[in-house]
Amino acid sequence: MSSNYDKDNLIRRLKRIEGQVRGLQKMLEEERRCADILTQLSAVKGALNKTAEEIMKGYTKSCILEYEESGNEKMLDELIQVLSKFREI
Repeated sequence: MSSNYDKDNLIRRLKRIEGQVRGLQKMLEEERRCADILTQLSAVKGALNKTAEEIMKGYTKSCILEYEESGNEKMLDELIQVLSKFREI
């Protein structure tokens, strides 16, 4: 990874997401309403997407800067490949 992201912030986000997932497990165990579970699932999905977006921004900047310095087109190819996978998520 690159230094073009706030590692501590991302770790905090992932810990919050972890707590949300545990909450989902508890909701299922307690047989909570499907609407409540689906709402929580939507929140988790949004949080994961936002986290992935932050990492992708840093990665993209890193690849572009490295390409500008080295001219190595493999960096751009790798970036395109990762972006393609990210789009599928």
